[in-house]
Amino acid sequence: MVNAGKGQIDLSGNYHQTDHPKHHSFNRYHGRILNEYQFIYIARGSGVFESQSCTSRRVNEGTIIMLFPNEWHSYRPSEETGWDEYWIGFKGRIMDNLVKNEFFLPARPLLHIGLNDNVLNIFLEIIEATRRQKTGYQPLISGALMYLFGMIHSILNETDLGNNSMAEVIVNRALILFRTNIDQEISIQNVAGGFNVSYSWFRKMFKAHTGVSPRQYIIQLKIEKAKILLNDPKKSVKEIAYDLSFRSHCGFSKLFKIKTKVSPVFYREKLKY
Repeated sequence: MVNAGKGQIDLSGNYHQTDHPKHHSFNRYHGRILNEYQFIYIARGSGVFESQSCTSRRVNEGTIIMLFPNEWHSYRPSEETGWDEYWIGFKGRIMDNLVKNEFFLPARPLLHIGLNDNVLNIFLEIIEATRRQKTGYQPLISGALMYLFGMIHSILNETDLGNNSMAEVIVNRALILFRTNIDQEISIQNVAGGFNVSYSWFRKMFKAHTGVSPRQYIIQLKIEKAKILLNDPKKSVKEIAYDLSFRSHCGFSKLFKIKTKVSPVFYREKLKY
């Protein structure tokens, strides 16, 4: 059993686009108890967390909050920052054994892995697969969860995150920003300005760390998102182009063909077979 979703909490503490089912709802000041595990990745903002086994702790962006079955907990974003959260709820003997062998512990529910584009991408893939629920999606999600467990373990065993260079920190923030705003028209100059660095420096450091320019990275993300959206026969190519903030569907179709060697219409037709 796997469920997943995302939520954006603004500065007032109000949830937007939250995918939490009703039985997961709780008063953030009184807390709740679930009968499943949850991983909640905070990709922006900060807040506080406490549980039956853990005293009140500050939660910073780049932290995974772990919730355990039958364990009282409460968390909330800071009113000064709000936060963006991505969550996965699940049950299973594998996780039970990981907890039994002290791989994960209720007394250590906060895992600070930093802003990691690969981790966020796994969360987004699981969220999308759960939303679509195509035949055979549960085994695929279970595999993705195992990969996520391994990735978290690997990150936590790497060199201390505090040793990351300023350039690496900025690039990681940019990767998250680009991925979570892929439906927007993104100004790379404004992004660089938001990090208080010049556009030329940002572009150079981004390419050094990723191998591609910021613009090419954004295009890659949009094309991959377009492939997912083309799975939905109810959406026209024009609507998909609009959803991804292309200025025209003709421009979108031309770019899609350049990157994939086929038109969006032909790509959709191939999905039927």
